[in-house]
Amino acid sequence: MTDKTAPWPTELRVSKDRRVLSVAFDSGERHDLSAEYLRVCSPSAEVKGHAPSQKQTVPGKRQVEIMKIEPVGNYAVRIHFDDMHNSGIFSWTYFLELGRDRQTHWDGYLGELEQKGLRRDR
Repeated sequence: MTDKTAPWPTELRVSKDRRVLSVAFDSGERHDLSAEYLRVCSPSAEVKGHAPSQKQTVPGKRQVEIMKIEPVGNYAVRIHFDDMHNSGIFSWTYFLELGRDRQTHWDGYLGELEQKGLRRDR
């Protein structure tokens, strides 16, 4: 089910180097989301778990690239990354959250890496 008042995507564009996904909405919002950010914030069970206590911190994804994007109904897309991860379904509302709350998500991720002694590089 989708919120009929929420902004609707008008464009998804992967950069030539395959490291940034630009998502534009009919509200005029546009968010450029790095492949690394999308990969480590994937809404998949592998990353999010089935409960908050199962959430995983995914290290070593600084160089990850987007291989392809495929539609899932009319509400989301599945992103295929070059590390073969492709189980996350990114809804339009999740793209909005990732764009609007990028700094909070990113700072949280960097803090988790530091706390666990992990790195962004392999």
